Formats: sequence, C-alpha cells, structure tokens
Amino acid sequence: MNLLQEAWMPVRFRDGRRDWITPAQLSNSEIVAFDADRADFNGALAQFAIGLLQTTMSAKNVLQWKRLLEVPPDESTLQSWFAPHVAAFELDGEGARFMQDFDLRAGDADPVGVSGLLIESPGENTVKNNSDHFVKRDHVRCLCGHCAGLALFTLQTNAPSGGAGNRTGLRGGGPLTTLLLANSATGRAVPLWRTLWLNVLDQAALRQIGGDGDLDESFHIFPWMAGIDRIQKAGGETAPAQVHPLHVYWGMPRRIRLDFDAVTAGPCDICGRASERRVQQYAARPQGLNYKGAWKHPLSPYYQSKEGLLPMHPQPGGFGYRHWLGWVLGMTNEKRRVEQAAVVSAFFSSQVESRLGIPLRLWAFGYDMDNMKARCWYESAMPLYDLSECDAAAQRRIRETVTDWVGGAELAGSYLRGAVKDAWFSHDARGDFSHVDASFWSRTETDFYRLLQELIHAACSSAETLAVALSERWLVLLQQQVMALFNTEWVGTGMIERQNPARIAKAHEQLRKSLYGPKLRTALALPVEAKPARKVAKSSPSKPGK
Repeated sequence: MNLLQEAWMPVRFRDGRRDWITPAQLSNSEIVAFDADRADFNGALAQFAIGLLQTTMSAKNVLQWKRLLEVPPDESTLQSWFAPHVAAFELDGEGARFMQDFDLRAGDADPVGVSGLLIESPGENTVKNNSDHFVKRDHVRCLCGHCAGLALFTLQTNAPSGGAGNRTGLRGGGPLTTLLLANSATGRAVPLWRTLWLNVLDQAALRQIGGDGDLDESFHIFPWMAGIDRIQKAGGETAPAQVHPLHVYWGMPRRIRLDFDAVTAGPCDICGRASERRVQQYAARPQGLNYKGAWKHPLSPYYQSKEGLLPMHPQPGGFGYRHWLGWVLGMTNEKRRVEQAAVVSAFFSSQVESRLGIPLRLWAFGYDMDNMKARCWYESAMPLYDLSECDAAAQRRIRETVTDWVGGAELAGSYLRGAVKDAWFSHDARGDFSHVDASFWSRTETDFYRLLQELIHAACSSAETLAVALSERWLVLLQQQVMALFNTEWVGTGMIERQNPARIAKAHEQLRKSLYGPKLRTALALPVEAKPARKVAKSSPSKPGK
C-alpha cells in the first residue's frame, strides 16, 4: 500500500462529484477542494500535498514557480517528480513505513485501539474515570488503510502532548496553520492546484527556513527511513542543523507502528468505504524525536517571546479580524511582535505577486489544545481583497493603519467589558467576561472588513488622505456598536427588578465618557483637540480698613 501510487486522497470536483485520487492527479483543473470526512483531515491533506510538492518540485526561482502556477504539470510529470521518493511512502511492509517508527514492531508493545490516532479521542485516564462526556470512547474501531495513514499523518503533524515521553511536534502541540487560498473573482471554483502551489516556496526561499541542505540521506528528510538514533542520540534532542530543511514538512515526534496483521474486513468507520484490511490497533513507544531549537515551519506564523520566536497556536475564542494583520502582513508594536508564515511572507515580499491577478484569502486552521485535551477545532478563511496588487510602500501604510484600528478596537472592547462588569457587580467582582469580548469582536467584524477593503484600495491607489477619514469612520462605528451592545444585549434589556439603576446609570455615563474621550482617538492616531486653558480667577483688591 503506497500513498504515492494509490487513489487515497478524497477530493471534490467542479461538478460536485466526490472521488479519491492519487497525488499525481492533483494538477487536474477540475479538482477544486479536498473533501475528507473530517475537517482536520482536510487540513492535513493540504499540508501533505504542499509538503510533497515542496520536497519534489524543481522551481529554482520565482519565475519558474510562476510558470508552474499558470501552467500546472500534467499527471505524468508529477509522477516523474514523485518517483525517486516512492519508497518513503509505503504504508505497510516489513521495512520502512510512512510516518512509522523504523525499529518498532506490532508485538513490541501493548496494542492501542486505532481511535487513539484521532486527536479528540478520550485518553486512557479519561476512559478510566468515565469522564468521556462529549466524545465517547470507541466511536471509531476500524479504519481502512488509507484513513489510518491519514490519521497517522494528522497526529504526527499536530502531535499534542501525550504523557511522559510522548513528544509534541516541531511546532508544539496543536499548531496554527495559515495558507494562501486561491479565490475566484467570478464565483467559479478555482482549481485546487492553485491553492497548493501558492504555498510552495521556490528553492531560494526554501533555503531561508534553516536546516542543512547538504544532508542528503533520505532519513534526514523522512525520519521513518531509519532508526531514530541516526538523527538523535538516546535521551537527546533534535535541532534544525541535524536534518535537511525539508524535514519540517515530515516531522515524526511519535513512535508508532500500525498493526496490519490483526485486520478485519468491512466498512471503514470514517470514510465508509469497504476494505479487506481494516486497521484495528497499533503499537506505540515513548521517546520519539525531541524537537528543540529554532525550528521555523513555513506554514505557521510565529510570535516573539522571552525564549525567542515561537509558533502560534489557536486559543479559546477562535479566529477573528484582530488576527488579520499579524497573520497576513506581520506586526510589531510595544506589546507584541508577530511574523507571518514564511509562505505568506515570501508571496507578499516578492515582485511577482502583482502580476498574478489572483484574488486571495487566508485559510487559518488548527486545534485549540489544553495539553492532551482537544478543546476545539478552529477554521476560518479571511479576505485579502486586492492586497496582492499593493507594493511594499502601500503594504506598510496598511500595516500602520490596521495596527491602530485593532489597538483602538481592543481599547473599546475593554471599555465595554468594564462597563458591563460595573453595571452588574461591585468593583471587587471576579469572573470570566470573555463572552462580552466575543460579542464585541463579532459585532464589529463586518464593519472592519468593509473598511479594510476600502483602505487596501486607497493604499494601492496612493490615496493616503483617505486613511484618516476611514479611521474616523472606524471610531464612530466602534462607539455605536459598543453603546448598542451595552444598551440592548448586556445591560439595558434585563429585568428592572433585578438591576441596580443607579449603578447602571453610572456605568453608562462612564462608558460614554471613555468612548468619546481623547484616549480612544489617540489609540486610532486621530487628532485630539487641545483642552482650553483654565482661566485663573483674578483676586479682588482689598478694601481700605480691612
């Protein structure tokens, strides 16, 4: 069973038909999306395909890369690209297996049910405590080989912490992935190839991500092609300098071996297709590759911390426009520094993007993990409008303005949160007010993107003066939405007998003063009227005799 030769990738065609294809068919212009039965599988398929193309393609510079975007290689060409690496994608057999430990065998450890490959499945302790409330145990018992291989890749790519010795991935557990997504100006579905190729770096850009390009043994790229000790000493660590730069696409922190001996026939519990060899279990051992050091994955944004640049991870509350700037253009202010994913940075920093004429969005996805527990899967497609038509100077103007807009929104949101708290409780009240924040970001999102589209158009047209007018409009919208949320959703609609009118009135008045005061205007880089000088009362002359 070889993943480069078999039809195992579920896709959707332009006419709505669903089918399974080989990787060599990815350039078919009628294929418009991956169509797996799980959202995390679709994200994993995209990363698998991008990693495969990145590993095997031969675009040495931006111009060659652009030609392949405009005229995709045919199926036979892709097959010739993949042919030298076929041995690395065997899923079954006695030798090296895709994403599986080279030295481990099925009988070397107690078997683990195949559902353990799925990140949201309850762990051993959860089952023991009978606390698997939302996601029940044994909801998946048998997987066809193709779904088992995809589940394995998904686990190795997201690799949350899994107890002592069970390593996280080189981006940590549950990384955030951001990809450029080809859009359509006419409403007609865009070929999947365009989205995949937009996230492939040319060779010159690839060399910037780290690693030693002179390490040409197959296990330096595909770690399952040899024992772990060929890369990492027992109890040691794996740094970027120990492997090839392409290793970042194929990280393997978990030691796992699928059991293709204890198989059964029947339908797969995920895709529903009949299989003669359904996988039921696997063997696992701790102490896999221990990724440490300055790893830089091209598909993830990074933020500055005391320990250096660290990969970003989804957090409670999901994705919203407050993330747009950092993930698209990067951001640096007194509070935070965020670097966009290398594929996004390379695209917008090159000179070729303005000649592509492709509408784009940013596809962001990933698990919000609490150590070993998956709290939520988040996924969003953010608009980029005509940003690809803007030069570096225009991008800088957009970055500066949006930095102010998001900073102003954060301040306005804090005013709303504080006012709601003051209206409901005394000053020493404690609690989680994230639901108030969520309503603010949701209510202002449409307005933000509407103004953002105008801002990008103005920046690309060198209409710099319009930015100030747009910031004034953003200020008014923030003021209106915050007051509406306070009056109609959080405070003003409650039953009067359960409220404290005096406290509400005081909170309302303070909220208005904050929203219409100078601090919010300053945050938005808008001019603030100087306060009139205070008049000093003249002392009257003393009367005689007094």
